[in-house]
Amino acid sequence: MTSLAAALAVAATFTRPLERVVSTDPIMAQSVYDCHAVGLMYATPLEVDYEARPYRLVPGLCELPEVSSDGLRYLFRMRRDAPSSSLAAGDVVRALMRLRDPDNASPGGWTMKSVSSIRALDDDTFEIVLSSRSHVFPWMMAMSYAGVPAADGSETGPYRLASWRRNHEMVFRRRFPEPGRFDEVRYLVVSDASTQWLMFLKGEVDYLGEIARDNWDAVVDAEGRLDARLASEGVVLHGRPALEVAYFGFNMRDGTVGRNRKLRQALCCAFDFPTWRKFMNNRVLEANGPVPPGVDGRVEEPAPYRFDIERAKALLAEAGYPGGIDPATGRRLVITLSIGRAAQEGRETGELLASFFERIGVKLELSFSTWSAFLQAVNEGRVQMYSMAWVGDYPDAENFLQLFYSKNTSPGPNHSCYENADYDAEFEAAMASESAADRNVHWRACQEILREDCPWLVSSFPMRFTIIRPTVRNYVPSDFPYGEESKFCVGESR
Repeated sequence: MTSLAAALAVAATFTRPLERVVSTDPIMAQSVYDCHAVGLMYATPLEVDYEARPYRLVPGLCELPEVSSDGLRYLFRMRRDAPSSSLAAGDVVRALMRLRDPDNASPGGWTMKSVSSIRALDDDTFEIVLSSRSHVFPWMMAMSYAGVPAADGSETGPYRLASWRRNHEMVFRRRFPEPGRFDEVRYLVVSDASTQWLMFLKGEVDYLGEIARDNWDAVVDAEGRLDARLASEGVVLHGRPALEVAYFGFNMRDGTVGRNRKLRQALCCAFDFPTWRKFMNNRVLEANGPVPPGVDGRVEEPAPYRFDIERAKALLAEAGYPGGIDPATGRRLVITLSIGRAAQEGRETGELLASFFERIGVKLELSFSTWSAFLQAVNEGRVQMYSMAWVGDYPDAENFLQLFYSKNTSPGPNHSCYENADYDAEFEAAMASESAADRNVHWRACQEILREDCPWLVSSFPMRFTIIRPTVRNYVPSDFPYGEESKFCVGESR
């Protein structure tokens, strides 16, 4: 084999590190890591054009739907020029009905809450009728939850799962070879950020989607430019604000933090964002609520309970814990934070938050578990505080604000089990609105209620930085990267 042919053979496999994938069943794809795998394996009725700005929906298995004047009836027609054109309307209906079935307890079941009926009209057409107007419903048809397996359960997306050594490696092979594209995708389960970085330096992985805090100075110099050695190797750095919010959630059913708004407000005021931002290498933006920048309807004013130690102490006293002392025990108030990974950065961020609470006399204990055990504990309400992030499923305020709607409580996406009748009324009014301007009035009202109630301590809006080796071409940073590897082109090998 010539050196060029050998290089191309190696380059035909795209390799990246990824956290553990728990499930490849579309209706159980709860984490972003699950969604990466599902996005390769299963086609969805619609797709997100990940290169378009602003983002837009494009045909997937189906053409863009016809929508009735009242916004309740959606008519979908199957595409016969799609790679999985052998699928019929009944296949899509079967997948969506499975997602909708409460007996399956899908964490994505909330996407079907507004659906009244789904039926196939013939092999080429199916109809979805909503019980109430939902301007974001078409976006849900592009989510991983809506992935459509074949009748025998096999893959319908661009890749099939060739092998899976759990907690070690997943290998996907392209179902329909395409010149210039990667024939194989490998996900390596490597949780340790330092190990990921060493693998990238050695050329063992082509892509690093998350640059660890401890490695930041090795990637970017003091002027904010890519390290000269990496640049000479053809490595490219991409950076952008992410459609994401990082937060520490309070379990609103907990007898301590859930029933005491003043306590939650005090803990929010104790959060030292300037120190947090420095710890994160300035790769985060200050949060003022749950809706990240760039989303229509977002409140722009600073958070009412931002960093202020003296105010935090005063609010803590008003909450019934002067100096952090629990009057019921005469000892310091102790709160437990649940974290889904025991990796170094998770430990360090938990310890940093504990140091913030220490300043006002509150002791924060850290509880670590595996990601799957953590998700189960959160879904079952067996946590007091929990560390999590929400990556937007679609670019609309509703996707973030539905995290607080009472009908979405766990195992739905409202993991804090937040319930507020005024909030629900505003949320429902927004969903019933026929214009974006009217919706935004209600979305802002929702945010003001949340900013006062503090069901979350919102830590930041993350920035996303990615480094790519020259073995990959056609990479475009996106907030919807699920299945993106199918669009990558084979680049040069150095």
